[in-house]
Amino acid sequence: MISSDVGSIPQRIESDVIYSGARKANGLLPYLGVSNQDYVEFQEEVVSAFKDKLDAGIEVPNYPQFRDMNQMFFELMEGIEKHNGALFNVKSIKAKKGSAIPEVLALKRESRQLKEVHEDKAKIKVCVTGPYTLASFFQVKTPGLYFELGEALADIVENSIFGNSGAETVHLSLDEPVLGFLNDHQLDYGSEIREALRKSWDRVFSVAKAYNLDTSMHLHNSSENLFWETEHLDMIACHVGDPFYTQESTKKRLEETDKQVFASIGVTQFDNLIHSHFLAKGYKGNIPEKIGEIWSDIKKYAVDPVLFLEEPRVLRKRLCKVIDSFGFDRVGCVSPECGLNSFPDYYVAMECLERHARVVSEFIKEK
Repeated sequence: MISSDVGSIPQRIESDVIYSGARKANGLLPYLGVSNQDYVEFQEEVVSAFKDKLDAGIEVPNYPQFRDMNQMFFELMEGIEKHNGALFNVKSIKAKKGSAIPEVLALKRESRQLKEVHEDKAKIKVCVTGPYTLASFFQVKTPGLYFELGEALADIVENSIFGNSGAETVHLSLDEPVLGFLNDHQLDYGSEIREALRKSWDRVFSVAKAYNLDTSMHLHNSSENLFWETEHLDMIACHVGDPFYTQESTKKRLEETDKQVFASIGVTQFDNLIHSHFLAKGYKGNIPEKIGEIWSDIKKYAVDPVLFLEEPRVLRKRLCKVIDSFGFDRVGCVSPECGLNSFPDYYVAMECLERHARVVSEFIKEK
């Protein structure tokens, strides 16, 4: 059992700089030593944030994700056009030649810095937006669309896997936040698209397994259970409170498929944290109005947002419940339920990660 995180965190530099720098990461500028301030600032921010995650105690941090999780992968593909807000595949969708995830490239190029944090080789988790979520942006969805997106993602993943004396990629997570929220009849049992989606997942995961990476799928809703049929998937991650953690069938399916839980033990929507804080205090007023007041006070530095973070005892209680339900050996990773981009600032996000890492570390020491 190791500590990890989902990826996104509040940014400290301008979005335009991050997006501009990321677009230049797959070009020749970094290799030619040509000075380009946007790229330099992007790389420094990614490396600095990853080092901070390591300092917080996270054992296998995700690369810091500052960009839109969908757009950042579409930018690495060709064969796509946009009309009236919807995407269309005008020709076969492929990964652009040699394209890798810019954030991972930044960590690779500065891997010596990462090793300096704890004098050990840094372990990196790579998160990729899944084909089902990317397909939701297309006007027309066909089995071929899922196959092509899966193949493109597989190429991007393969180009992003590396290992050297300073760092190595050890975990691939496929994020499918859209899956399960709508009754998608295209995923009915026996349908061509259902089978195409399963195969596209396995295509991406098979690349990771070829390089001996652990694999996981991050779900915001577990009602669509196709993930159980995915051969190369090791772990399943769901949000706090998802029925996945309480259904009697989960333990049986974990054992039948020899999979593990990527346990989510901390709530990450900051509005929900504020809500829970005032409910616990017995507040009877207008909660949405109170949340708005708190955000206003946070922006004026009149309230310390750390006040609304969940205490380690709450995180530990959730972790113990997952372990009691499924057994210690069935819990592969532990993290907050999602990214921390909704947090008021970067430093509150790091405090949240430190608390999660401490709970895991202390639990293992006591075991």
